[in-house]
Amino acid sequence: MLTDYLRNQRQERDILLMTHIVLGYPSFDASRRLVEVMVEAGVELMELQLPFSEPIADGPVILRANQQSLAHGSTVDRCLELAAELSRDYPIPFLVMSYYNLLFRRGVARFVGRMEAAGLKGAIVPDLPPEEGEEYLVSMRSAKLDPIFIFSPNTSAERMRMLHQHARGFVYCVARRGVTGSQTDFTAELDRYLARCRAATDLPLALGFGVQSRADVDALRGKVDIAVVGSETLRVLDARGVEAVGSFVAGLRAS
Repeated sequence: MLTDYLRNQRQERDILLMTHIVLGYPSFDASRRLVEVMVEAGVELMELQLPFSEPIADGPVILRANQQSLAHGSTVDRCLELAAELSRDYPIPFLVMSYYNLLFRRGVARFVGRMEAAGLKGAIVPDLPPEEGEEYLVSMRSAKLDPIFIFSPNTSAERMRMLHQHARGFVYCVARRGVTGSQTDFTAELDRYLARCRAATDLPLALGFGVQSRADVDALRGKVDIAVVGSETLRVLDARGVEAVGSFVAGLRAS
């Protein structure tokens, strides 16, 4: 299972990296090459976002990537086909990141079956609370896939404990209120929030929303297990191209 993989990886490194791409952006060939350079740079796992017209948790950088991927003709089927190829060709776990509408429209159990067949290890569905996700949770358990749930600074201790009961793999901690892509201040307030997260679950913790530099990753050592980098890799891609992304990611955790 994903938790065991992460704990084994943590024996080798004091913090892991998870990156995020929008499938089909800027093209499917570029998506494949992005994965290649990120794996070569040493990331331990990766989110593959299925493009969606209204990605409500995402800021302008990832929103634009979603819109352009769709404008270029991306489909769910083509994205899952590429996800299967990536899972087959690269030795790290891949997760789907998707909004619930895409699962609902295709049938939740059928969609989960497609993820299982593609060799994916889990999914992040940020707009599906467990209270409304019984079919999803049952299907994920049957397929031995991990549903990743989210803590935020607004999440009460009681709700964190409830989410822990349904979560598998790891818990994704949102660093601040709002959407992806803005800068986050790594302050004592964040430390207190992460201490609350640690008290609520024994699963590995990932932290995203605003991790943009090596200094940010260094600030998270000893506080979380996984640093999540998404919008900043897209900024590097847009400004300097695919190959520059590999150098950027490698530099996030250079020894």
